[in-house]
Amino acid sequence: MIDAAFVGVDNATTLDIPAVVLDTNIVLDLWLYQDPATPALLTALQQRQIRWVATQAMREELHRVLTYPHITERRLKQDIKVDWLLAQFDVHASLCDVAPRAPYVCKDPDDQKFIDLAVAHKALLISKDKQVLRLTNRLARLSVRVTTAF
Repeated sequence: MIDAAFVGVDNATTLDIPAVVLDTNIVLDLWLYQDPATPALLTALQQRQIRWVATQAMREELHRVLTYPHITERRLKQDIKVDWLLAQFDVHASLCDVAPRAPYVCKDPDDQKFIDLAVAHKALLISKDKQVLRLTNRLARLSVRVTTAF
């Protein structure tokens, strides 16, 4: 699969860029809520200082979440279209295959895909989800750092 975010970048160079996994709420913080904690993350993504790894299932989850009533209300107030938000995902994320199940399992099955991918890529995992954060120490044993902000 061609990664639009890294067209023209040599594959060996791409692999040298630190990987990051963003859970859906962090993606919303970046482009919908414009959380004050996210400018450094956005700059790092835009300048290709980090490589956001994601799967098609993560994109589908984002699409589904963008239709939730409270999210739709927020989008409409800010005149932010679903297609624009998905385009941000497409521009900045490197799509990967679904990762094998990590040795540690999250109590929330919807969050497992983020953990699995972070473990597979030894990526920084950015999440505010309490169930994910509970695994911080265990995931550190697998070279995955979990944090709430970049």
